Amino acid sequence: MSKKKKIQNKTDKLVKSINNNIRSSVRKLNPILKGIVGKKVDVAIRDLEFSEKRITRDIRKTISSAVANAENNFQYDIDNLIVKEAYCGKKITMKRFRPRAKGRAAPILKPYSSVTIILTEAKQMESHGSKG
Repeated sequence: MSKKKKIQNKTDKLVKSINNNIRSSVRKLNPILKGIVGKKVDVAIRDLEFSEKRITRDIRKTISSAVANAENNFQYDIDNLIVKEAYCGKKITMKRFRPRAKGRAAPILKPYSSVTIILTEAKQMESHGSKG
């Protein structure tokens, strides 16, 4: 038995941008990425700009790259783009050592991560007074 192939809806084109080797841990990136999912792109970039975290600069670059991909490859209107998904994954961990007393050494772990941002064009909602 083989797996059934997923049929992707051709009308819903996704725009993806991946930033590999970000010098931060997944644990620090996850709360920032969860905060921008579902927001419009300009609102997400504005929120990241006023954040005090160092790593938001790299996330902003990744979102800007995804916006450029959407505009260049799919001719999307950048005012209608929303962040559909934003997630990160573990990459390599550099291992360094710090000298300690009595000839001992303490490990220092320097983790790297990869960030993936997926954008999609927002559907124009018609409001005719109905809840839906």
